[in-house]
Amino acid sequence: MNAPMGLRERKKQRTRETISDTAIALFLEHGFDQVSVVDIAAVAEVSKPTLFRYFPTKEDLVVHRFADHQGASSAVVAGRPPGVSPLDALHQHFLDGLAARDPITGLNDDEEVLAFHRLVYSTPSLVARVGEYLAQAEETLARALADALDSVREITPALLAGQVIATERILASVNWRRIVAGRSADELYPEAVADADHAYALLSHDPAGAAPPK
Repeated sequence: MNAPMGLRERKKQRTRETISDTAIALFLEHGFDQVSVVDIAAVAEVSKPTLFRYFPTKEDLVVHRFADHQGASSAVVAGRPPGVSPLDALHQHFLDGLAARDPITGLNDDEEVLAFHRLVYSTPSLVARVGEYLAQAEETLARALADALDSVREITPALLAGQVIATERILASVNWRRIVAGRSADELYPEAVADADHAYALLSHDPAGAAPPK
């Protein structure tokens, strides 16, 4: 179990959340390019140097939410139960995210979440920054897979990591586009699960389809 945060750490976490929440609210109201870092610092009641201590770039004020997930896949592989393959563990993790309506899976129809996605994917600099986080997640997953894959598998850890990250990104994008088109997350859920099952079957080199992990 993780040790509880001390007072100093809790205060830093609250400050970080306040700055980010303030920035996202301003971006949603006025547009990313129309809001300056100085504007955000003033509304959040912090200095500009303090803001940059928490978020190195303006883009990080938004896409740090993706950074918070970039080690998730590698942690799933490293912490999987005995006898469970890395792909089965990753598959189950994605299915769990769908069931929980985790925004990272695209299967979330909350208006605030949809507005956040529109902000990110309509702003080129944010899209580019998300790409950087995905590349880092891919590298981290490749290292975890290198420790987990047996030597007889005919695929390199880096290639498999790239396939997993790309597959989950595309699944999330498809889910999000369907919701934007007017479908609810609950209505879409069975279809999203079927898509994930099929995608992971392909990753497992079983095009006919595989049963979802138990």
